[in-house]
Amino acid sequence: MVRIYGCCLALLLALLSFATAGAAADAREDQRDIAGMVEKYRQSIVHADDIRRAEQVWLLSPEVSFIHPRGHERGWAAIQDNFYGKTMRDTFSQRALQVTTTPVVRFYGDAAVVEFDWEFTATRRRDGSVRRATGRESQVYARTPQGWRLVQVHYSGPAKP
Repeated sequence: MVRIYGCCLALLLALLSFATAGAAADAREDQRDIAGMVEKYRQSIVHADDIRRAEQVWLLSPEVSFIHPRGHERGWAAIQDNFYGKTMRDTFSQRALQVTTTPVVRFYGDAAVVEFDWEFTATRRRDGSVRRATGRESQVYARTPQGWRLVQVHYSGPAKP
């Protein structure tokens, strides 16, 4: 009898070990996927004239939102037109966005929250002047059948002591 229980216990421990290893591998993959999405997002700002880049990052839905110093865009159509179009593409001829801190990612089931600081440098179309800004950003991603997609961004200037 003891031998049967011992055998069952060993099998159970082996299955738990396998499941734990699988979960750890999934977590590392999710971490890599989110890091890749943050980079794709960064590239979508730098290349705002190519909206296809942004479409690979965002959930193309009326439920997404983007809060930024010039407004609050609700829905993909508004983000595409007002943020990527009017704010980024039409205002600036060149854009450089650098993530200046290592993004912190927290997972909540099929959602992930990312926080990081950034530096933005851009050339204004109207007069060629250079605009520099620093700030902080939080992003929310949702796991979809197509992979992780951005559903909410909130950015603001640096914290003031």
